[in-house]
Amino acid sequence: MRIGELAAQAGMSRDTIRFYERVGLVSGRRLANGYRDFPPEAVPWLHYVRTAQTLGFSLAEIARHGEELREAPDSAAALSVLFEQKIQVIDARMAELATLRAELATRVDTRCPLRAAGRPS
Repeated sequence: MRIGELAAQAGMSRDTIRFYERVGLVSGRRLANGYRDFPPEAVPWLHYVRTAQTLGFSLAEIARHGEELREAPDSAAALSVLFEQKIQVIDARMAELATLRAELATRVDTRCPLRAAGRPS
């Protein structure tokens, strides 16, 4: 199918599909007339990519695990491992943000909030 049809069926713009093609998330072959031709299975794959993005996965992460996900897109075991890894990343980031928040809170209403804590002003 051509890019316009794929865009309509996937619910995204042609530019988005072109970008996904550049980063290797979807591929189509070029016809003799220069048009892109995408396989029908590109539609559910693009829906899958959008869902993964909604769940917090970056395009780089999706691309890195793309082959694994394409082979078993509905595999609970494979997805559970990826979800557990993502939860660990989120937990680590939440801990970093909590530390940052605490540091900022100690600097509120201080004489020189950008000076390192404990140093004379």
